[in-house]
Amino acid sequence: MSPAPPPKRHPYDQWSPDARALDLVGDKWTLLIVRDLVSGPRRFVELQRTLPGISTEQLRSRLNRMVADGLLTRQRYREVPPRVDYELTERARDLIPVLAALARWGYEWSWTEPRRGEAIDIGAVFRIAPGLLSPPKSLKGTLELTVLQRSKDGEDRHYLVTVKRGAVTLEERAEPEATARISGSERAWVDALAPEGTRNGLEISGDARLTDAVLDGLTPVVTRAAAVA
Repeated sequence: MSPAPPPKRHPYDQWSPDARALDLVGDKWTLLIVRDLVSGPRRFVELQRTLPGISTEQLRSRLNRMVADGLLTRQRYREVPPRVDYELTERARDLIPVLAALARWGYEWSWTEPRRGEAIDIGAVFRIAPGLLSPPKSLKGTLELTVLQRSKDGEDRHYLVTVKRGAVTLEERAEPEATARISGSERAWVDALAPEGTRNGLEISGDARLTDAVLDGLTPVVTRAAAVA
């Protein structure tokens, strides 16, 4: 039996498209859950790993609400132990450009070096790549991004960016036949992605047009954070 969705939160009660949209995605964590499912389906425990600040009850409540609102599908598998995957619907995937616009605004007005106590997950930046990058249609190829020894178990994290005809997709896996590769430690990636960052700590190989297009798209050119700090 499927769990009942949580009670409907109080809406904005305004007849405007932005208020209606915020009724669905304005809660804390909702857009970050969308972001972390851009690269494909995830289990509950995997979302807990990518969203370390959310409690178990908060995550369960948000997922139930998002399923009820048509933003996610829930797929149950007859396995031992039980397995449940959450995946974005078409309605939710249409939010990818919205996340990208929000990220650009964040780069412009609030981006700094990591603050004390902030969780660092380089993959969180990579997951907005499908909306953030705008490669020319003539550019195509696969780029493997690797964060060396990022996880607690010491395993490297791999992300595969595929560029084709101006479109960008992301998967979280290694690709032995990738057209190009960029790898580095968590510290090296922080240095590269921070304002006025340096790429000196990254190992870059393969198609230079592809690596430059992705790095340029994922890093801020100018930030006004200092002006509003």
